Amino acid sequence: MKFSWWLVALLWVAALLNYLDRQVIFSVFPLLQKEFRLDDIQLGLLGTAFLWVYGILSPVAGYIADRFGKRRTILFSLLVWSTVTWMTGHTHSFSQLLWTRGLMGISEAFFLPAALAWVAENHQDRTRALATGLFMSGNYVGIVTGGVGVGGGWMGDHFGFRFAFIVLGVFGISYTVVLWLLTRGRDGSESGHQEASLLNSLRDVFRLRSFLFLTGIFAAVSTANWVADAWLPLHLYERHHMTLANAGFTATFYVQVGAFAGILLGGVIADRWVIRSHRGRVWTQALGLAAAAPFLFVVGGISSWPFLIASLIVFGIGRGTFDSNAMPILCQIAPPSLRATGYGIFNCAGCIAGGVMTVFAGWIKGHVGLSIAFQFAAVMWVTSAIALALLRFQPIAASTDERIRLAGVHLGGKL
Repeated sequence: MKFSWWLVALLWVAALLNYLDRQVIFSVFPLLQKEFRLDDIQLGLLGTAFLWVYGILSPVAGYIADRFGKRRTILFSLLVWSTVTWMTGHTHSFSQLLWTRGLMGISEAFFLPAALAWVAENHQDRTRALATGLFMSGNYVGIVTGGVGVGGGWMGDHFGFRFAFIVLGVFGISYTVVLWLLTRGRDGSESGHQEASLLNSLRDVFRLRSFLFLTGIFAAVSTANWVADAWLPLHLYERHHMTLANAGFTATFYVQVGAFAGILLGGVIADRWVIRSHRGRVWTQALGLAAAAPFLFVVGGISSWPFLIASLIVFGIGRGTFDSNAMPILCQIAPPSLRATGYGIFNCAGCIAGGVMTVFAGWIKGHVGLSIAFQFAAVMWVTSAIALALLRFQPIAASTDERIRLAGVHLGGKL
């Protein structure tokens, strides 16, 4: 197997742990609420404490990956967040939970920009969206596992929430050693921009064509993702009177099944479409969001079980289509030396918007119900789809990827 695909497989496991360790807490919300006597706003703050810290530090984390190397950054992040996960299993108050969520936000912020940039620089246009999408599928599996598997609703029902965090922490620390051994000599630090300061790198990123526009789209799309991740299990638990395990399974599994399908569809379609038009990736994202938005709009108030499952799957397809093309689109406008930094800014905007919406959804829940929050998120998706469909931009002309694409066109579209 080529290293480019071997890398996707290795980082897939780390991505699974990344989302599993952050997501598991949402599936045990009822247990936390009972043990620590928390209200809905405090539950929302547990999600927001992670998101805001994670988001604010993401641009700095991306810069560090560009400056000091992707591999080093990934290993550091995995080791620290796994240790924090272990610490979460030893908390005994709301304030301690809040601190560990903040520390997890700090440590996990360094992973995704570095990992996506490392995958992207090992793939070209013809495989980039599929490769980054497959890597991102580790996040989806982590969400599902956090809901119903190791450390999720099932573990919470049988053993309590503390044991789950301890097991996950120990496993993550062990995998850090495995990843270090299997990627030796593949540092991924070839950025060509390693002497630039943080401020200069941020300045250069914000000067990229269409970057601010794409950042706004990323933030808008993230609102729906975080509302679903944080509140859908509890919504199903209360509205449909499910067990924790069933609520966690329904809220995560079907969405992630759809997301994986969206990765394959969106990745393959966009990788082919971009050879014919540089706007192929943004058009693919727009189609995915537009198709999924109506199903997201009704998901909060559905009583029909088959229609609920279908809606969650289609919502997931739109999510996967968007995620698989976010970094590849950034690669069209940013050189390799700025891609981790740029994605860090995407993450920052998405997490701040998602954190605000997570707390707002907690407030809405107590007044008019969560259906309104899901409907608002769907409107954001429709708006984003229209904006992407109308977007006009010019890829960086001097990039290696552009020269390869043009060469493929001149050779009849075959590389």
